[in-house]
Formats: sequence, structure tokens, C-alpha cells
Amino acid sequence: MRSALLAGLLACVACSSSWASPAPKVSIATLAQLPTPLPLPYDAAADATSDVATALARAKASHKLTLIDLGGNWCADCRILAGILRLPEVAAFVNAHYVLVTVDVGHEDRNLDIPARYGLKRLEGVPSLLVVDGHGQLKDAGHIAALADARHMTPQGLADWLARWTD
Repeated sequence: MRSALLAGLLACVACSSSWASPAPKVSIATLAQLPTPLPLPYDAAADATSDVATALARAKASHKLTLIDLGGNWCADCRILAGILRLPEVAAFVNAHYVLVTVDVGHEDRNLDIPARYGLKRLEGVPSLLVVDGHGQLKDAGHIAALADARHMTPQGLADWLARWTD
């Protein structure tokens, strides 16, 4: 009986990614099909602390996750991610599940207090995405820099990553 229960729990943990909302079907197959010029989503003059606080409050009130996008306009992978996020089908998915806030981290030398709140002493690359739940807990620990090589991913792969956390 105990072994059957343990096997069931292990199977449940193994399939937990299936609890996530299905990713949107992305309308483009390659990154070369993204509209150009790619967006410049990061505002160096923004008050990142205030923007993040506002996003966290909006997400909690609307029962969504907060997606904190840490990057810089100099970063090709950050701009590629921004282009994917602006595709209508991806934007609709993100709007349904997340409150998105962009934070300019310069060359990883600005606004580093934001990731530090979640125990990150340094960024492993940009873009770094913090997926924060309504309790202020980081959901994607260990995976925040997974999209730092976005230029070598497919558009669908990027959308799949975003869907992974929406359980």
C-alpha cells in the first residue's frame, strides 16, 4: 500500500508540468520572422522599485503571476524575447497569466536590488526572468537565466517556457 502511494506521488511530481496552462501556438517558426526593428523594452530612467511593487500588487489582486524581466536594450537576447512577447498570441497568453514588468539592469550593474530580494546575489545572464507568485515566492528558482540564450531557441520554445510556470 505504501509503495503504491509513493509511486503515485512520484508520478504526480513527474507530471506536474502538465498542470500548467498550454502554451500558445506561435505564429512564426523562426526568430528571423520576428518584426523588425526589435523592441527596446527597458527604460533606464524608470523607477524599477516602484514599477515592480506596482506589478506585484496588480498581479496579486488579479490572481496572476508577476513576470519580472531583467535585461538591457544592448542585449540581443533581451530584444528577441521582447519581440516574442509582442506577438499577438504570446501577448494574449502573457496578459492572461502574468503581470509583466521590465527592469533595466544595465550591464548587470543597475537595479540589482530587485533580484537580490529573491536571494540572487548575481545574475547569470540576461534576460533573466523572475516568476513570482501571489505570496511573493520565486517559482522559477534555478531557471531564471534559461532564456539568456534566446537567440538559439525557437519562438515556440520561448512560449513553452513561459507556459511552464502557469500551474
